[in-house]
Amino acid sequence: MKIAFYGSSLLSSYWNGAATYYRGILEQLARHGHRIAFYEPDAFDRQQHRDIDPPDWARVVVYPATPDALKGVMDEAADADVVVKASGVGVFDDELLDGVMRRAGPHALRIFWDVDAAATLDEMRADPDHAVRRALPGLDMVLTYGGGDPVVNAYRGFGAVECVPVYNALDPQSHRPVPSDPRFTADLAFLGNRLPDREARVEEFFLKPAALLPGRQFLIGGNGWDSKAMPGNVRHRGHVYTAEHNAFNCSPLAVLNVARDSMAHIGFSPATRVFEAAGAGACLITDAWEGIEMFLTPDEEVLVARDGQDVADHLAALTPDRARAIGQAALARVRAEHSYELRGHQVDEILRDRSARRAARQHQMEGA
Repeated sequence: MKIAFYGSSLLSSYWNGAATYYRGILEQLARHGHRIAFYEPDAFDRQQHRDIDPPDWARVVVYPATPDALKGVMDEAADADVVVKASGVGVFDDELLDGVMRRAGPHALRIFWDVDAAATLDEMRADPDHAVRRALPGLDMVLTYGGGDPVVNAYRGFGAVECVPVYNALDPQSHRPVPSDPRFTADLAFLGNRLPDREARVEEFFLKPAALLPGRQFLIGGNGWDSKAMPGNVRHRGHVYTAEHNAFNCSPLAVLNVARDSMAHIGFSPATRVFEAAGAGACLITDAWEGIEMFLTPDEEVLVARDGQDVADHLAALTPDRARAIGQAALARVRAEHSYELRGHQVDEILRDRSARRAARQHQMEGA
């Protein structure tokens, strides 16, 4: 099938946490024979911070963030068998959702792919005229980055015909164990951009343990932290490119995952970083959120912390041998159960099944 996918960016992870997710799933869909066109705006300096060149498994269309260019890429939706509008494009989101779904052909599957369902649902609760709320009756389905039953039930409550979570995963070719790198050595490392709905949790789960353990070394990577006051035992690196993530995860004694407020509240939403760290064989410490057991077993494959004191306690008791054992157990689990190959197979089955159902309904209508 020909898939027209409108998202934030496939080529750059700069201020774009969904990049790895898009790459992992769409590459697998291409291996299943789907032809993919990915449309991304030239916005937020992402094109100046590309992580990858345009891949051979997708046609990537980078368009100027202008109304005229927007119309041109929306018109291409008419030729697709599957039209996908992802959340969080960042420019013209409402216009894109309305425009590509109206232009989609009568045979096409219409899908909204929500990569931040907790935030989108909060917006819809606050705004009865929200663009996604208006679009739901005309969509075939909603796919989400995570969220489990709470998100599925909420979307159905808003009128979605169908909602299916497609969780983050591991690409074992991209994220794997590598030798340590002196640039990233530390007792605990955290990688994530500075965002308003995560900053307080980073203060609790990362900066507080750093203050509690002044003799330990901490490393933070990501955009926006350069102006943040931090304890003296915290080193800051700016944007860490995707190609450096393996070394970032393999060099510290442990790495930390901190969910954003909305993701932690709704649960069942493992970040890409969880699978990248596990895929590198890193010892992962994560803040507590409902559903973690679906992905990694606490105390065997991951260490779970309720607050900053728990993080400090985990780190103080952690030996290199135990860190290595936890990391190896996590690596085995995600390779077996949480690969993008499996996620791609899941989405391929969904697309083929729903497309066949749609064709059958149209045939019945034409026969009537």
